[in-house]
Amino acid sequence: MSDSRLFKILYYLLDRKRATAPELAAEFEVSPRTIYRDVEALSSAGIPIYTEPGRNGGIYLLPDFILDKAILSESEKQEILTALQSMLATGYTGGKEMLTKLSALFHINTRNWLEVDFSRWGKYAYDNTKFEILKTAVIQCKEIKIVYENTNSERSKRIIQPLKISYKSKEWYLKAFCTEKQDFRIFKLNRILELELLENTFVPRPYPEEKNNFPQTCHQIVLLFSKEIAYRVYDEFAGTEIEYQKNGDLVVHAKMPVDPWLIGYLLSFGAQVEIMEPKYLKGLLAAQAQEIYRKNKP
Repeated sequence: MSDSRLFKILYYLLDRKRATAPELAAEFEVSPRTIYRDVEALSSAGIPIYTEPGRNGGIYLLPDFILDKAILSESEKQEILTALQSMLATGYTGGKEMLTKLSALFHINTRNWLEVDFSRWGKYAYDNTKFEILKTAVIQCKEIKIVYENTNSERSKRIIQPLKISYKSKEWYLKAFCTEKQDFRIFKLNRILELELLENTFVPRPYPEEKNNFPQTCHQIVLLFSKEIAYRVYDEFAGTEIEYQKNGDLVVHAKMPVDPWLIGYLLSFGAQVEIMEPKYLKGLLAAQAQEIYRKNKP
């Protein structure tokens, strides 16, 4: 007899309220006779489970039954509390009371060992409010009106149906369906300048994960960084993309989209970076640097 199957049967009944023996047998790939033996085992363990014969009968749990905390192992309890702590660390405050209650229920003292802060310096309150509104919109399937600025500095107003909040490569994104474009879109949270939660609800549709979520055309870029900026190179690029030089300099081979964002990103390294490939990118970077000098020369 599989203990894990007993737990799965219990979870199934908690979720569905009622099931037949053939239904459970098909779900867990065993015979109906085995299911009845499992029901007897659960009943012997003190679980208020019963069967009701007849055409409309089935297998039930008593309506007031609550899953006992003892069913969870110590490691499983700790994992649940750790998951809640991780959510709190992102700025989400809705689970604080739940964390306190579960800690008391499990008799586990949750040490504050984890700290993750995804908000920007000086922007904690605003970022947290934005995150809470988006979370509400996703969970309650409510449309939102946003003002968004894209990488070409084009600002637009649109109504979107938020489907999922995603964290990728040190940035938060919102996967949504745009009612104006009638297509799926990804919005960077930092570029959502204004947002308003609407009362209009929608039926969520699955986001097409099989598509390339970040469809920009990427090019092979080769960059030479001086050793003085090595700490940042290791922060920004994967180890497989970095080639260490004898003098301490670093050569990076990476695929990146060639757009205004890339120019600004490379300029943030100042004189500590040199473009090796492609050659035309050197001219774009130099032209932007000259424009900066023109506007800021004494």
